[in-house]
Amino acid sequence: MMTKRKYTIDLAGQHAECESNYVRLMRLLPNMASVDRREFGVELAGREAVSFCMEVRERCKYTTMLEVSQYSIDTEFETSLPWMTRPTFLLRIYHDAQMAEVISFNKHHKVQPKYDYPNEKMYQADEKAQLNQFLGEWLSYCIEYGHALDDFTGSAA
Repeated sequence: MMTKRKYTIDLAGQHAECESNYVRLMRLLPNMASVDRREFGVELAGREAVSFCMEVRERCKYTTMLEVSQYSIDTEFETSLPWMTRPTFLLRIYHDAQMAEVISFNKHHKVQPKYDYPNEKMYQADEKAQLNQFLGEWLSYCIEYGHALDDFTGSAA
């Protein structure tokens, strides 16, 4: 009989992912301290179909709350893929530690670092690690294939 191994948090791995996400965010929004919003268009299937929006929700001395969301700008693209979700991340950016952490995804608030499995909401045991990794892939895609849809202006709230 096989014994099910209990999930343990890879703290070093999660810190590395959060540090990498911070670097990616700083490439996409280097003047986060003074700009409130930034938009990127990304081509999918050979046409600009999706936009990503980064919007500062709160600024504190050492942290920033940032909402990163995706929306379709091509209605034909959206209707051809009705199953496609439009992800929205809420991130806490730790400027002193140079880390960016997912704290909310879509309607899943206060994402925990570890869940028992199975659980009522069917979160994976490593849900938070997966979300931080997904964010990293998403930001990397924006860096590689995206282009600014705005003039990079804005003012601090």
